[in-house]
Amino acid sequence: MSDFFSKIGELFSTPAYIESLLHGFLLTLQISYFALLIGIFLGTIIALVDTAKPSKWMAVPKFICQVYVGIIRGTPMALQLFIMFFVIFAIKGFPSIITAIIAFGLNSAAYAAEVIRGGILSVDPGQTEAGLALGLSQWTIFTKIVAPQAVKNIIPALGNEIITVIKETAIVSMVGMYDLNMAAKDIGSGQNMASYIVPMFVAALFYLATIYLITFVVKRIEKSLRKSDLRTEE
Repeated sequence: MSDFFSKIGELFSTPAYIESLLHGFLLTLQISYFALLIGIFLGTIIALVDTAKPSKWMAVPKFICQVYVGIIRGTPMALQLFIMFFVIFAIKGFPSIITAIIAFGLNSAAYAAEVIRGGILSVDPGQTEAGLALGLSQWTIFTKIVAPQAVKNIIPALGNEIITVIKETAIVSMVGMYDLNMAAKDIGSGQNMASYIVPMFVAALFYLATIYLITFVVKRIEKSLRKSDLRTEE
């Protein structure tokens, strides 16, 4: 055990090791951040299409969205990543980080769509009917009545999706990208460290710190929204 902690001290006291971990961690955060932006944006569009009133104009878009969500949710993320790297974007010189962001963004969109769709459907349809009875437009009803309540309902599930994306980015090391996971492997294979346990443990601490920070922020947002609800009721 003493040797384990001495190795941890050695890792943190070696600038090259810390630089490698931070470099990998930065790549992990970059992929996660931009993938989530894509995922939430596309997921919102898919959810809006899926919850729109049935019509002959919406039949094809609804079908496409449902097929897309079904395929993405029904296949492993690793397989989707490989297809993106070695089939769709198998272009010499194409930035690997862009490919990874697109892959994770498209994957996240399918799950975010289901979360957002569930949030929209959780709002009592009677409120929409009441808005129509008052002469409000569909857009006003959605933006002023449905959307604010849906956002409150999806915050916990959306927080879980953010956490999932961050953890899933660890598989980019399978296609040779130097993320946090790859940095830990690289350090573990070095002559001085000669053990994967210590760098992997430190990498886990990076992930845990990030996840706990996100969890804290999400809970604070939930608490703030609950307080605003109480003030509204009063």
